[in-house]
Amino acid sequence: MELIDRVKRLEDRVELNDLVVSYFLAADGDDLEAVGNSFTDTATFSSSGDVVGEGRKGIVDFIRASRNQMGLTIHTPHYAQFTFHDANQASGLVGAHLELVLSGAAIYGAVRYMDRYVRDEGQWRIQFRDMRTIHIAPWLEVGQALASDTPVRWPGSRASKSDFGRKIR
Repeated sequence: MELIDRVKRLEDRVELNDLVVSYFLAADGDDLEAVGNSFTDTATFSSSGDVVGEGRKGIVDFIRASRNQMGLTIHTPHYAQFTFHDANQASGLVGAHLELVLSGAAIYGAVRYMDRYVRDEGQWRIQFRDMRTIHIAPWLEVGQALASDTPVRWPGSRASKSDFGRKIR
């Protein structure tokens, strides 16, 4: 790979990382315009494989409805691993912790976003995002949930297995 291409790849990695952080800050700050700008017009947002929003407007509508059930939120990305398929397409795995007030309950958890990105109108945007839950539970139940076979405990839902359960051999 030529030096100019290597430099461009580094710039693209920084832009993608900034996109990840900007999305989280926009979500936490209720900046739905910026949330929408993170996605292409034809993007899809899923949660554990179930589509919850299609198209920029559909995704913003989903985020708006979700945010109406939330109080203070803190999305904290810890790592982002990007794989480039060509100069205008990439995929990513983003690991994050969530601190949320959801339906009046303070909850804490860890998720991984499985993303696909495209360069759209000269900037990187999310084309597909699937939020996969590792664990989540009300603050006072995190230890118990994490030590169980059902560490995913969204308020109002039945406890379930992790999308990334440990594989014991």
